[in-house]
Amino acid sequence: MTNRRTVLAAMGGAFAAVMATGALAQEVTLRLHQFLPAQANVPKLILDVWADNIEKDSGGRIRIDRFPSMQLGGTPPELIDQAIDGVADVIWTVVGYTPGRFPSTEVLELPFMVTDACAASYAYWKLFDAHMKDTEFKDVHVLGTWVHGPGVIHTADPVETPADLQGMKIRGASRMVNLLLEKLGAEPVGMPVPAIPEALSKGVIDGATIPWEVTGSLKVPELVHNHTEFAGAALYNITFVLAMNKAVYDGLPDDLKTVIDSNSGLEFSAWAGGVQADADAPARQVAVDMGNRIVTISKADAEANWLPLVAPIYADWVADMQTKGIDGQALIDEARALMAEYAAAH
Repeated sequence: MTNRRTVLAAMGGAFAAVMATGALAQEVTLRLHQFLPAQANVPKLILDVWADNIEKDSGGRIRIDRFPSMQLGGTPPELIDQAIDGVADVIWTVVGYTPGRFPSTEVLELPFMVTDACAASYAYWKLFDAHMKDTEFKDVHVLGTWVHGPGVIHTADPVETPADLQGMKIRGASRMVNLLLEKLGAEPVGMPVPAIPEALSKGVIDGATIPWEVTGSLKVPELVHNHTEFAGAALYNITFVLAMNKAVYDGLPDDLKTVIDSNSGLEFSAWAGGVQADADAPARQVAVDMGNRIVTISKADAEANWLPLVAPIYADWVADMQTKGIDGQALIDEARALMAEYAAAH
């Protein structure tokens, strides 16, 4: 018969073995959920780097399990609620997938507003911290806020002027992009990024608005062979958020909160925007190498022929924000000042 001392010795040996493998050192496992394939640029170059740094800096006490392509279920527009409800611990999503819920973020989606993704992402965090943290985003713990590089129009037929967009069905990523497309004469079709390839291949849409960097993972240069980009300020940008379940964050011990905090916030946001924008050039080169047609609208052309059509969006947006108790013009002015502040420092 096995005596108590033998059992305790066996347990002690097992405990020592567990400690040697570091299994007990892991205190927290976080589920990171997002909508892109694991090999896409944002998961590969930003989210995985962030998660790896958290794991390393915590000495293995935090483990982050990554779930790409909506593997935990649901649809991309549901991601923010998954973070709020605890379906996922951390999510990355397009803010515009839930139109109307985070109206202040739209200031950085206004047409020809952004010239540099790092500067805009810096401004976005500053605006979030000052105006959105305890209002629009009060139900989540926000880790990062950023925008992508210059928005591009990818179409079956070439687009050189706004008139070329007349009647085209173009996928838009957010309410603001859809308003932009309407002003330019296109028919906006709202859908999350993962739906784009099938919609293009079946002719449901004639084109899509996405930055260069994500075209590779979606095979867009193989599906359409015309791409319209803009020199100078971007025609449009999209805002993203990396957010964590508030109760999960609040329940962490202080030292692990510090690990999360030190890998999140202002510097991380500006870095993420820059990394995403830097991924544009290699993706663009793929389209060039395929022999696709790339139309680059000059700054002068954009200001003369495109900006006048979409400029009314600014006044409309300010009026809309006023109905929500938000000073839209003040947000515009502050965003521009913050972007200039970043540019002056870099």
